Amino acid sequence: MNAVLDFSPRIGVLPIIYGSADFALEVRRRLRATQYDCLAVALPASFAAPVERGIELLPRVTVTVQQELVVDSAVNYVPIDPCQGVIAGLREAMDADVDRAYVDLETPHYEPFGTSLPDPYALKSVILERFVAALLPALQAPDPESQRAARIARMAYELHRLELDYGQVMFICSVSDWPWLRQAYHTRRPYPDHDRSAAMPELRWPGEDDLYFALGELPFVTNLYEHRRAELMGDASMAVDGVKSLLLEARDRLVASAEYGGREITPQTLSILLQYVRNMTLLDRRLTPDLYHLALAGKQVVGDDFALAVVETARDYPPQRMPRAAGLEEMRLGLGATVDAEGERRPCVNRLEGVPLVWRSLPLRPPPPPRDQERWQMQWDPYGQCSYPPEDQRVESFQQHVREQARLMLGQDLARSEKFTASLKDGLDIRETLRNWHTGNIYVKEMPPSRGTVEIVVFLFESPTDPHKYPWRTTWYAEHKAESTLCFFATNFADNIIGPGIGQAVYGGCSLMFPPRPIPDIWQDPRFDEAITAEERLLTAALYHSKEKRVVLVSPRPPLPRWRRIAKKYKKQIVYIPVKRFSLQTLDRLRHFHVLNGHEVRSYAAKYIRDFR
Repeated sequence: MNAVLDFSPRIGVLPIIYGSADFALEVRRRLRATQYDCLAVALPASFAAPVERGIELLPRVTVTVQQELVVDSAVNYVPIDPCQGVIAGLREAMDADVDRAYVDLETPHYEPFGTSLPDPYALKSVILERFVAALLPALQAPDPESQRAARIARMAYELHRLELDYGQVMFICSVSDWPWLRQAYHTRRPYPDHDRSAAMPELRWPGEDDLYFALGELPFVTNLYEHRRAELMGDASMAVDGVKSLLLEARDRLVASAEYGGREITPQTLSILLQYVRNMTLLDRRLTPDLYHLALAGKQVVGDDFALAVVETARDYPPQRMPRAAGLEEMRLGLGATVDAEGERRPCVNRLEGVPLVWRSLPLRPPPPPRDQERWQMQWDPYGQCSYPPEDQRVESFQQHVREQARLMLGQDLARSEKFTASLKDGLDIRETLRNWHTGNIYVKEMPPSRGTVEIVVFLFESPTDPHKYPWRTTWYAEHKAESTLCFFATNFADNIIGPGIGQAVYGGCSLMFPPRPIPDIWQDPRFDEAITAEERLLTAALYHSKEKRVVLVSPRPPLPRWRRIAKKYKKQIVYIPVKRFSLQTLDRLRHFHVLNGHEVRSYAAKYIRDFR
């Protein structure tokens, strides 16, 4: 006999927190390690047939619904959730062909009892006995006149009856009722009779989009548990692995989508996101994050698109797309409400509710529907185009930073070393000093100021580039003196209209001339027709139009020998800066830009343009 949990040598007890996969795993583990003749659960006997039929349909999720007679149109239900401790126990007993007993009180109306409980993840490092014992001071006793007290008294009586027929009974109940069930079992208080007017429960079929309100865990994580169970794989670390799998799956789906425009979400970004999730989880005094934590972190670290991808992926449960079982009516579930097949909305209560669900507000901007995109494409005026000022400021600030980096590189190339005499000049030259250590001389470094400036900076975000991916090629002229003359090739903005008069495109490469001055459109200029590729034409035009001797090239690979010959032809020098020197996330934000169909669109463009971090 377990002195902490069990009621008697014949009544073993597993007090659990409902809706927790960690407790479902603990129930499954303990039942497999225990010899028992009967499994008792805290559900009325009328639920036996539909619940066990729903278990046979797993991994397809169903819901056992009971119409309440006291409250008009209200229902209570039992989700057939594979990560629910009661369902996991019944599933094990059915597989082992062990008798099952449903010992709860039959009532025409179910009164829920909600309470705040700690995160079940603590069960990973604390044994069940210590976990539930630590909860005793915080558990609330039932009102003697309440339905909860009547249900506890009836369950205690039913357990005494089971002792007469079975040698060993295992009982699964809520940890909130466990101490009072023990007390009622030993004091043998009067018990109420079943109310025979209670309606018979029926099995219903929820849609995939409604499973978040029926399941204790996220539908995506629940599917992973079922997959590992079917493959006989270990699932002890699924609480953490499921969150990581969810984020990786959301990332892969988002990157593969056309709306995202080929952005990359790096491991470094995911690492920052996980730290953000951890901090928010600890602030809420929890050990594992919920969907709100994941979506909010995705919004703050990556952007609205990733947050939406996380929410959509979390609802993914492929087994629910299988054909519906014969004879089952479909139902819609929400938070505290359900909609039946006739479209009637009814309040509902979950008999196996775990941590109470609450609504939280998280403003997100979803992509526009295809119908609106088609309408906006038809309304586009091809004779009016302009840029989005916040993105212009971002690009100009970055290209000034690149110019400073180039000037520093030029100064380093002109540095020279000399023996120390009276001044340290620009600092010790450690390398030269060590090389001449045997002479006893100290060398200092002198870095003369670089001469000249940089007028044109060329960015090649991909090299080599796919000409079919970046068909749009044009030259934009500055609106004021603080802007550069911009030449670029990019994706076609008309293929991704995100708002009325707002298109989104992605740079393949661009060149910025500052201070700005008008030049002929380099893509129509016949002087550059010898260029083989778009990036070569962009660089050739920069070398030709630059008034300064040096042109800065930011590219994934060094300049090709052919490009250096072109630079020599125009008596210019290419200053190469590897693109990996800069943050990939920063470059990703820079190369995605928006095209507005006229200056008047700038007044409302911020309502449709989603910021990407």
